[in-house]
Amino acid sequence: MEKAVIKFHHCDKDIYCFFVPENCPVCGESLSCRRFEEAPVSIPSPFAGGQRAKCSFLVKPTTGEFLREYDGRSDLHVGITNTKGVVYNYNETGICRDELGWDQSVSVPLVQPDMYSLINQWDCYLEQFSSAEMWHSQRYNETEHNCYTYALTFINCVLATQGKSSLSKTEFTEKFVLPRTKRASRYITLYQEISENYFYIVDGSQKEGDDTSYV
Repeated sequence: MEKAVIKFHHCDKDIYCFFVPENCPVCGESLSCRRFEEAPVSIPSPFAGGQRAKCSFLVKPTTGEFLREYDGRSDLHVGITNTKGVVYNYNETGICRDELGWDQSVSVPLVQPDMYSLINQWDCYLEQFSSAEMWHSQRYNETEHNCYTYALTFINCVLATQGKSSLSKTEFTEKFVLPRTKRASRYITLYQEISENYFYIVDGSQKEGDDTSYV
């Protein structure tokens, strides 16, 4: 289970941890009487599960979890969620409809909350699209016709119904996926450092003004 990451400021350092210690790990001073600006804050996790990320594009490791086994080089798997949080994804067995196994995913929302007409039709669109012969198991190819092909083709079909231009794999990845996976990568580095050493300590003067400036 993912632990919450906490940040507090002391000794002109930003200190990240899973729990606030009784004494500062830098100077040993008691932290029982902190000033307001030294109060701990929670760092938002960049990960979301299918049940919380509806009508979204999800990315996760093909095997294992981002915060435990992922090494930055392992294969990734992608899928699309319906309005109930079920993750539709494509692999060598054909179309899968997963209710579990996507708890630690990077999420790219695909629908604005006020797009009621599209949301009402989303599940129907997704089910009909996924029933097409082109997504049968025998058509699967790891490099040419894979999970990303499935997800991006669906996204472009939805864009077409909205009268919008389609996106290439490069366009979609660079504009929507990479900004989120880069933030996830920083968080993974932070999380693993805390898991190994209990704390991750950086010079407070190096921070960029937000809670994602930990690497």
